[in-house]
Amino acid sequence: FQTDVEICLIGGSCKSPIERFWNESDTIYILQKARQNEESDSLEVSGTDDAIYASELLPKESSGPVSLSVRRAKQLISLYAMVQNPNMTHLKICDLVMLPPLWIRCDASDPEHTCWLGAEPVKAGKKITGITLHTVTCDGPTADKTHFANLEDLKTEHKKRHHSSVVTTKGFAQYELIRAAAIEDTILESESHIYVDINWNTVNEILETPPLISAATLNITLESGDPRSPVYQQYRELQFLLALADGLKTGVTEWPEPLESESAVDTVREFLTDLKKKLEGYCVSANKSETEKIKCDTAAVDSSIASAFTERGDLDFAEQFWCKMRSKCVSSYQELVECFTLILKSLERGEIQPWIHHGSSSLLSKLIQQSYQGKIQVVSLTGITPIEMLLEIGLDKMKKDYVNFFIGQELATLTCLDYFISTSVDLQEQVHRVQKLHHMLEIMVSCIVLLQFKHENLFPLTQICMKYYKENPLNEKHVFQLPIRPALVMKFCQNDHPEIWKVEISSGHGPKEVKTTWQVSSNPPLEHMTSNSTGLFSDSTVNGSSEERLYFITMSQCSQVHFI
Repeated sequence: FQTDVEICLIGGSCKSPIERFWNESDTIYILQKARQNEESDSLEVSGTDDAIYASELLPKESSGPVSLSVRRAKQLISLYAMVQNPNMTHLKICDLVMLPPLWIRCDASDPEHTCWLGAEPVKAGKKITGITLHTVTCDGPTADKTHFANLEDLKTEHKKRHHSSVVTTKGFAQYELIRAAAIEDTILESESHIYVDINWNTVNEILETPPLISAATLNITLESGDPRSPVYQQYRELQFLLALADGLKTGVTEWPEPLESESAVDTVREFLTDLKKKLEGYCVSANKSETEKIKCDTAAVDSSIASAFTERGDLDFAEQFWCKMRSKCVSSYQELVECFTLILKSLERGEIQPWIHHGSSSLLSKLIQQSYQGKIQVVSLTGITPIEMLLEIGLDKMKKDYVNFFIGQELATLTCLDYFISTSVDLQEQVHRVQKLHHMLEIMVSCIVLLQFKHENLFPLTQICMKYYKENPLNEKHVFQLPIRPALVMKFCQNDHPEIWKVEISSGHGPKEVKTTWQVSSNPPLEHMTSNSTGLFSDSTVNGSSEERLYFITMSQCSQVHFI
């Protein structure tokens, strides 16, 4: 019956907006101010045309969550506590139902800058014996460390509030490793994130560096396609493959613009001429090195990754043809048909006898095998056939590239990779699985180059990625997590500021446990505060300097009210 508010139930896999401060329940209620109908609001503007024009110049209200006043939030918390209290018999509630915890967004309009109020039932078995009330306040940003709390003062305040004689402390810090690590002084900035979360017991001072006995978890979210990535050329190759696959689905293939003046047809004709000469016994020694070591733009591959990902030196005829089609950018369907026509005619006449890898599944590979017996089947280069043939060749080649990396680095066996390279599924699904392989490659290469990870960490991370991708579709926003030794990333922690640093002070046990949390973070910890409280989150600095690291300070406290 409260028309000024709206409520939503958060549970399951949904991300909780308060997980940084409280994560004691999988299911919670979030209460916030009801959004107004923007269309009806705009109709209320009246007056002259100038007035209407002026209204259009005003900034639009944010579409994000809207907070309630602290006073209103306290009223709603009281209503929640009342209906959970078994002593409120005058309410005539027949069957008292234990509700999920309630959290209310607040506008920080009070002197303490309260941004969340929360309440959760305290239970003993199936009975509600009390309620825990939570208050979260936030201030900043500030670079003035005199605003930071003193740990002993926090502990003393907690003891007074909860009448405790003994308290325990736990620390948490999060560091962003992509920003801290750089290749040749170039910081990689993208939608990718590599963070490390570190937890430890017994905190001695505010903002202390985590000790080596901490528990650390690496969190990786990586978006493929960063132009500065050492495997960017492999990404571009994958994009060419995807363009062909999309062409088969939609019937319209977007051909890339040619990068060189020499046409793909002329390139293939020259390629076949070299093979004919080789078959006739000419220029064998001169061409052997060239044909067996086509690198497909490896000059663009960063030297720092050369030991981890190198283009294979055993490309067969079909793979070399694929490289030429990609690097020379076959620019039309007709040009592709002409290229295949040249190859098929050379095979029919016995002018070339190229070698191919055993187990290659493409139609061109099968035709080459048939040519060894002097006769090949007739293939009609019409419709989608030429595109399908080129896609098959690209799939064969790229699968071998990824297998070469993962087996070469001893990160997986052929049996483990069988799901990703299987030809028992249709072409579109094969392409999808190759995309997964590429995403795993990007993750491993980033860990090798940016974090200098060795096999002991790369191997379990590969297993985690493979397990996920055998059960789920491609998802570059997924966070892959790997437990690691803190010493592995401690150099970043010692040389860089944390994104989040938090101390938790607790006392009591079980339902009577109470906590006080103090946290600093480099980003606003509350999405509803950034739009509604611009005064609170102003660009403050110390001594006029903008070079100082700015932090938001968040404090979470609780108190218990017992009904029984």
